[in-house]
Amino acid sequence: MFARKKKTETKGGIVETIKTVVYALLIAAVFRTLFFQPFWIPSGSMKDTLLIGDFLFVNKMAYGYSRFSCPFALCPISGRIFESEPERGDVVVFRHPVTGSDFIKRLIGLPGDTIQMRGGVPFINGQQVPQEDAGIFTETYEPQGPMGSLPRCANAPVGQGGTCEKQRFTETLPNGVSHDVLDIDPNGFADNTDVYTVPAGHYFFMGDNRDNSEDSRFSQAVGGVGMVPAEYLVGRADRIVFSAAGRSLLYFWTWRPDRFFKAVE
Repeated sequence: MFARKKKTETKGGIVETIKTVVYALLIAAVFRTLFFQPFWIPSGSMKDTLLIGDFLFVNKMAYGYSRFSCPFALCPISGRIFESEPERGDVVVFRHPVTGSDFIKRLIGLPGDTIQMRGGVPFINGQQVPQEDAGIFTETYEPQGPMGSLPRCANAPVGQGGTCEKQRFTETLPNGVSHDVLDIDPNGFADNTDVYTVPAGHYFFMGDNRDNSEDSRFSQAVGGVGMVPAEYLVGRADRIVFSAAGRSLLYFWTWRPDRFFKAVE
């Protein structure tokens, strides 16, 4: 009788353990789905704010939710309405309106704004955005990240292992948010554009590495981002958690401790 009871208790204990693990996984999945989303920087379009190999969590609650998008069809109401609006200068993860792929760019234009690039400088609602010289951004000309992509250099050609340079400017948006931008080619393809008008319910994004970013300056018809509807915004990038310059995060000698827990500005 005692042996049978002990066997039953053991079996019950295993079942309870399995239940606990399953519940924990479900809670973690719900927490991730509703509040945060991990994001690994795959390209150099946001240098030098974000580098290839930076790992961060996207704050999906940054703009507030009045209705949750529920995982696993657990609730009948699905959708989202902003309770606090995205702000100019936010670094935002969003889904591409055509492909559904995740992108990360800086929010430059709000609904109703006009945006134009003249000589590599943005004009917002007809007013030039101030830029101040911030020196030269340098990096080693070598394969970067899991994809092994090579950086573009203003001083090209650069040999393997050489110093790759880009001009850096500090840009200050109309709401006072300042951030660095990089310039590779003073006469880049998207340095002079027509005037874009941001439709209601849409946003205009650009990468900080201005000559190396497919963003709202390029239409969706040619593979660009175009104007991004509000419902495609995922959340705001607030802080880098981890960073590695190598092809794998296991290459500890390529870790960048100075970027661990660094605020995204």
